[in-house]
This record gives sequence, structure tokens and C-alpha cells, in this order.
Amino acid sequence: MSEPLAITPSSDVAFTAAVKAAQQARGSRQAYARVEARGGFRTELTPDFVQFIGGIDTAFLATANAAGQPYVQHRGGPKGFIRVLDEHTLGMADFSGNRQYVTVGNASENPKAFLFLMDYTHRRRIKVWGELSVVEGDADLVARLMPEDYGAIPERALLLKVSAWDVNCPQHIPQKIDAPLVAAALEEREARIGALEAEVARLRGRLGEAGT
Repeated sequence: MSEPLAITPSSDVAFTAAVKAAQQARGSRQAYARVEARGGFRTELTPDFVQFIGGIDTAFLATANAAGQPYVQHRGGPKGFIRVLDEHTLGMADFSGNRQYVTVGNASENPKAFLFLMDYTHRRRIKVWGELSVVEGDADLVARLMPEDYGAIPERALLLKVSAWDVNCPQHIPQKIDAPLVAAALEEREARIGALEAEVARLRGRLGEAGT
């Protein structure tokens, strides 16, 4: 009788033998072994993930060349500029920038990629592992991925086939509030102050009339 095939947990995309050895030496291996027993990290893009990424306007995309030299690039745009195309695929338009094309070149020889998503307002972060495809000359796909009424110039499409994703704890994430949210809160406060000042003036007027 043949032996059953060993099932590799999805978390092995990050937890290599060397990482597991480091966990073992530092006392965290048992906790992550329980994660592996449940199958590891999530592999399908759930409704919670879709909701989270719909509010993201900044991300960090990491790639490496064939020699393993890493590179991290900031990606930004209007909220929702990274689109969920199906349960395993993310897509975004690649906007024209400084024309170094390091990410594009890396992906041509090493498709492994990592997407780091931050929500500073709510102190949340998500890590995404996958393989990056650079799609040239597909105007329909670019149009589908291009944010509405955004002034950037798209050059191509980037697709990330997701192999695993995981949520980090909020520890050590500083809370940063987006400028539009701050502006809206200040506008609301100023309107409230104005209304209160008007009410105070009205009451003073009534008191003055009563005094005469």
C-alpha cells in the first residue's frame, strides 16, 4: 500500500525549514504548528478581504530578480485601485512613473511576488503571497482595472495570482488618519462651533431684551 501524500500547508510559502527552525529555537513553533494543522494561511480571497482591499489606497509590492536581489515598490491610487478579479487573482493598472521598470524586469525572470497592504486608520495589515504577471497590450483589461476619473496614465496591467494571505496583528502599527478624513472632521467641528456661536448670540440677544 502506498503511503498517503503529505499535504503541504499554505503557510509554508513563508515558513520554510529555516524559519521553522528559528521558531523552534525561540519558542513559537508550537503555536504556528497549530496554524499548519488547520491548513495554514488562507488561499481564497474572502468577502472580508474584498471589503478590506476596497478601502486601500496604498500598498507595497515586493519582487526579486533571478539572483534573489529584493525590491519593494510603493503602489498607490484611489481607494479600490487594486481589484479582486476572482477568488485567487488581484489586478491593478500599472501607472506611468519614473520608467525604471524594476518590478517589470524582475517579474520577467522571477514571478514570485509579495503584496503588503496597510490600513493605518484602523491599524490593520494584510500580507499576500503570489505570482506576478505583467500583461502588455490588453486595452480591455487595463480599462477594467483603471480607476474611474483618475488622471494617471496606465501602461499595462499587473495580475497577482494569490497563493496565500494572512492578517497581521495591530501591534506597533501607528494610527495615521487620512487627510480627507481629518478635513471632513474639522469642517464638521467648525460648522458645529458656528451653530453654537449663533445660538449663544441669540440667547444673549433675548437676555438683553428681557433686561430692558
